[in-house]
Amino acid sequence: MGAPVIAAAALNTRTGRKILVGALLVVLLGTGFILTPLIAIPFAISGASATAQQPVTDTELPAVSGEWGYPLAGDYSKGRGFGYHPVEGCSYCKSDHRGYDMDQPCGATVFAAGPGRVTVAAAYFDYGNAVVIDHGGGVITIYGHMQWESLRVGVGDEVAAGTPLGAEGSTGRSSGCHLHFEVRNSGVRIDPEPFMANLGLPLK
Repeated sequence: MGAPVIAAAALNTRTGRKILVGALLVVLLGTGFILTPLIAIPFAISGASATAQQPVTDTELPAVSGEWGYPLAGDYSKGRGFGYHPVEGCSYCKSDHRGYDMDQPCGATVFAAGPGRVTVAAAYFDYGNAVVIDHGGGVITIYGHMQWESLRVGVGDEVAAGTPLGAEGSTGRSSGCHLHFEVRNSGVRIDPEPFMANLGLPLK
């Protein structure tokens, strides 16, 4: 009796049919295991490369007046202003606050307020992860407490108002996500509110 006759006879029994269905399932599953990686890998590679090549964009930019602008885009909440502002429950927060705190959600983009050159883009004393910009004429601005590994500028970079610097965070001596915006003139910390108001950019 030949093989085709034996196979046909086997199909006429319940056991034979079960064996044949099982064999077909094994073949189909094996084929699936072999083909799936071959199909999926090219898609995964193309998807990863497309993601890596997408530039970081900021959908909203800060308002500007002349060569200067706000360090945050859109609305914000005012934290501590300049001068004597103790923080309840924060033993390491200085009572004599020498900057202006602006609050947006953690991760909000922080922008350069004016044109100048970056002199610091790293961990910086109590400011945590910070950027310092020298605007010339003795004026510098400091952007403190940004998230680690969020900085988008380096020392020596030339920036303009609206250049993205990094992301709002809570590094250094900070009790929550906010931007510590500081202005110095000839080494002296000055109140950012009148400084910005004189530029046509009143703070809250």
